[in-house]
Formats: sequence, structure tokens, C-alpha cells
Amino acid sequence: MVPLIIIPGWRDSGPGHWQSLWAEQLPGAVRVQQDDWITPSRSAWVASITRTILEQAGPVVIVAHSLGCIATTHLPREAAERIQGALLVAPADPERRGILADFAPAPYQPLPYRSIIVASSNDPFCPVRTAGAYARAWGSEFVRLQKAGHINIDSGFGAWPLGLALLQSLTGDSYAAALVTSPSPSRHSPALQESV
Repeated sequence: MVPLIIIPGWRDSGPGHWQSLWAEQLPGAVRVQQDDWITPSRSAWVASITRTILEQAGPVVIVAHSLGCIATTHLPREAAERIQGALLVAPADPERRGILADFAPAPYQPLPYRSIIVASSNDPFCPVRTAGAYARAWGSEFVRLQKAGHINIDSGFGAWPLGLALLQSLTGDSYAAALVTSPSPSRHSPALQESV
């Protein structure tokens, strides 16, 4: 299986978050660690992600959330060339929060790998129209969820089967059997509204 590079966003992904479950349970998953999750620096975050990618033996698939999506788009060429595909979930809008301003502006050029953006109609950290603009600029497939918040544990997302299906579409590998169901069930199962 291709290595999965899991890139959390601002403040990390805590216990029960789908990224944490995937990092613990999916074969080949490697979680990026940052020295400072609270006051993020673009150069430090990009360096950590780059190092993690280049430590792998071959191509990788990115699984990023929130600010991790934006950090991924800032990667240098040597790291971007190693990416086979990227699942970019609930990308942040760094221009909306001062603490994230070091990541602004988000790049607006096509990514050199296949990517899928998953966004929510009511994400408090990024309007869905901004996520759609990212998708158009980056050449990403766009999956819009209806009223799914920030697609995190606070929004009721645990193991997130739809995310696994999207990941499988990038890798061709099946991960469903490897993932143990989260002990705390999701409060709701947001419906897929549209895919563009």
C-alpha cells in the first residue's frame, strides 16, 4: 500500500477525530508532527511535511485537514513531485483568522497531482464558495457536504466511511476492513450534496 501522510490542521486533530483514527489504524499511515500546533509558522509546517514525505521510500498520498490542506499547497517541488494524490478535507481560509495569516495567500495554481477537496456548506473556518474557488484553481475534484461543519469530531465525525471511500478512489486500496469503528458514534451522517 502507498504510504499515507496524515497532515492535521491548526491545533492538531484530537482523539476520536477521523484523522487520529486513520493514523492509528490504517496500514502505511504516517502522521506529520509539528513543533507548534497553536501558533503555526508556514515555513516550519512546510518543512515538517516535506521532511515526512521525503523520508518515505516512494510516492505518497496526502490526507490533510483544515490548515494542513493549505500547508500542503505550499510544498516545494521536490515534495510535491512525490505526491500521488491528495484528499484535502475542510480547507482553512487563512485570510479569515489572524493567527493563520502566515499561510496567506493560498496558492491559486493547479496542483501537480490528483486531488479531491471535501468541503461543507456551513464550515465556520472557510466558506464553501472559497473551498470551491480552491478546487477550481487547484484542478481538484470537489465534494460538497451539506451542513457538516468543519468535518471534525465537534461536527460528529469519527471513523468517517465516506472519507475512506474517497481515499480508496485515490489509491485503489481498500481500507475499510482495517479501521475499527470509533467507540463514540457520529451524531449524524452528513449527506453528500453534490460532487463536481
